[in-house]
Amino acid sequence: MKKLIAWIFVALFLIGFAWVNNNWIVTTEYTVQSEKVPDAFVGKRIVQVSDLHNAEFGENQQALLDKVEEANPDVIFITGDLIDSDRYDLERSMKAVDGLVEMSEVYYVIGNHEVSSNKLDDEIIPALEERGVQVLRNRSVIWEENGEAIQIAGIDDPLMDVNLHEAEFTRNSIAQAGLTDAFTLMLAHRPEHLETYASEGIDVVFAGHAHGGQIRIPGLGGLIAPGQGWFPSMTEGIFESSDTQLVLSRGLGNSGFPLRVFNLPEVVVVTLENE
Repeated sequence: MKKLIAWIFVALFLIGFAWVNNNWIVTTEYTVQSEKVPDAFVGKRIVQVSDLHNAEFGENQQALLDKVEEANPDVIFITGDLIDSDRYDLERSMKAVDGLVEMSEVYYVIGNHEVSSNKLDDEIIPALEERGVQVLRNRSVIWEENGEAIQIAGIDDPLMDVNLHEAEFTRNSIAQAGLTDAFTLMLAHRPEHLETYASEGIDVVFAGHAHGGQIRIPGLGGLIAPGQGWFPSMTEGIFESSDTQLVLSRGLGNSGFPLRVFNLPEVVVVTLENE
């Protein structure tokens, strides 16, 4: 009987541990500083939502929406993999989008799973545009405040053209976006192309894709990430190359391996400052 009770406690602990690791959303706050940030944008808060992968956080995604609302966003960035191509459920992900567009202007770039779903142009993009989301496919838009402006850009995922080397595809996508010399915030799903973003002079990049390393080993970091393989060097935080800063979200959901371990789902908040 004692052994049975012990096994029951172990099972309950593991179930609770798994639930917390995959449902307990945390908010991570960063400050991005640049002398190019216009005064009108100092203190502006950008909330980044990434890699939902059809995960569900409460009824109608309410737990996720509450976290975003608490962050008081001036704009919201969705950096790809809103859906999962292996368990496609557009309606579930759109429940999150329905709530997000009521809080702020929402900007979105596609991830590799949107491409893999083969439903990008027929279902996903129309559903987003119908809700007023700014879908950034190799283009940029202007964000204006009090007579000053910065640009928000977004580029497609390299999976769109498997015949091109990913770095070449990325450079071509940035060129198509028609960027000016204004301070630029760019949404790009993949973090591993930081050096390419830096070579193109992008000021700040928002990325996901790495899932925080999926399984995080305390004291060591992530175990494996798409595009980086085992023991990836880029799983969360802010990375710099030349004058480019890259904000990397651990994301919210998972794909392939069904669990996040020591890797709580994350909403990222970035506050702009000038130096």
